[in-house]
Amino acid sequence: MLNRRLLRIKAFKVLFSTWQDGPAALDTAEKELMRSCEKTLDLYYFLLNVCGPLKQVAFDKIEALRNKFHPTEEERNPNMKFVNNRFFKAVEDNAEFQKYCSRKGLVWGEYDIFIKKLFASITASDYYAEYMASKEDSFKADCQFARRIFEEEFEDNTSLDAILEDLSIYWTDDVNYVLNNIIYAIDSKIAGNPLILPDVFIKDEDRDFVLELLKVSLLHYDEYFKLVCDSLDNWDSDRLVSTDATLIVMGIAEAVAFPNIPAKVTINEYVEISKYYSTVNSRVFVNGLLDKIIQAKIASGEIVKTGRGLLDGGQRVSKEQ
Repeated sequence: MLNRRLLRIKAFKVLFSTWQDGPAALDTAEKELMRSCEKTLDLYYFLLNVCGPLKQVAFDKIEALRNKFHPTEEERNPNMKFVNNRFFKAVEDNAEFQKYCSRKGLVWGEYDIFIKKLFASITASDYYAEYMASKEDSFKADCQFARRIFEEEFEDNTSLDAILEDLSIYWTDDVNYVLNNIIYAIDSKIAGNPLILPDVFIKDEDRDFVLELLKVSLLHYDEYFKLVCDSLDNWDSDRLVSTDATLIVMGIAEAVAFPNIPAKVTINEYVEISKYYSTVNSRVFVNGLLDKIIQAKIASGEIVKTGRGLLDGGQRVSKEQ
């Protein structure tokens, strides 16, 4: 589930919080990193598991209107498209999915107020009105409607953010990434595939990658930090932004430890991360200093890049790197 960019970010966060403790912190740092990775998978299950509670709120409202003393014709014969949504049912009926949610406690039971507010927001939308009025009654239409819910209702939802922050310190920054994975899973269902139940890592080597990246970065932090300071031109090391320093240290560690990843890819990755986790000027600073250090190490033979396309910027490298 986790791509290399997100793995780098998670390793960066752990390294930033533990480097002061030096090599002695490695075991604790590795456990913290694995916990963070596993929590992203839990968020995927938790958000997707909202389908059942939403369906239940819709059903309860229909039943309440039916049981009025004098229900209208529409209330006696309600539109059941929402309640009968086939994608919701596919999620509810997937035994493996529900078993995981139950085992991890990824349920919405105590957040009924949020579910009701979410349902009210959905039913007030144009896409809901279009879906309920449409004569098309198909699995594809049901999936497309579910897709709109995750696209429209969850991003920048302050009520949801408060719940996620309360449940896990790891979830706040992962919401958009997880939502994209859920939308991909819905599109996959439209194409006729089983419900995607991802693993934490897309490939087994991704786990090895992020653990090795953290290990090399932590064990060599002091060495690489000194190299960063020594490489500064007309710049006081005391003015070095700590997040920038950590990103550059990680970039050096990655360049040294992974000969199959092009230097250009490594530099670009940490520049991109700096845009979100450092200052407005960090992009240029990280790019310039990391490139300078890596190129010097390549010239001295301390960094060796092997494989076709790795020595000239690696334009042909897979995006998964």
